[in-house]
Amino acid sequence: TVSDSVYFMKQTIGNACGTIALIHAFGNNSQTVQLNNGYLKEFLQITSEMDAMERATYLENDNEITSAHEACAHEGQTQAPSANEEVNLHYVALIHDSGHLYELDGRKPFPINHGPSSPETFLKDAAKVCQAFMQRDPTEVNFSIIALSQG
Repeated sequence: TVSDSVYFMKQTIGNACGTIALIHAFGNNSQTVQLNNGYLKEFLQITSEMDAMERATYLENDNEITSAHEACAHEGQTQAPSANEEVNLHYVALIHDSGHLYELDGRKPFPINHGPSSPETFLKDAAKVCQAFMQRDPTEVNFSIIALSQG
């Protein structure tokens, strides 16, 4: 089962998985990560009562995030793929909510509950899930992890 408090949205925009993963990460940590006034905080507030597909539609129709996403994608060290280009890379978010570890992947129909977790064991529990991801294809070297943490 999935807790009703999990903030989840579908990914309907090509090559936006990194943006979706960050939205998932911040959307599920609003109690511990205080966002400054700005676009992301406003987006999360506006979409807080929407379902996963309504959030995706809102994002699709939002020119501000589209412009920000494009600008950030082109600031990197490598050529950014177009929204329709086929790529073999993907980002998901792992979060703790209501005593469980969830995988949030906007390409999937709903959050995946990976079982019990706690704030104290979350890092270790998430590492086990990441290890399982890597074991699916041990020859794959394109695997990265980003942690949302407080200093």
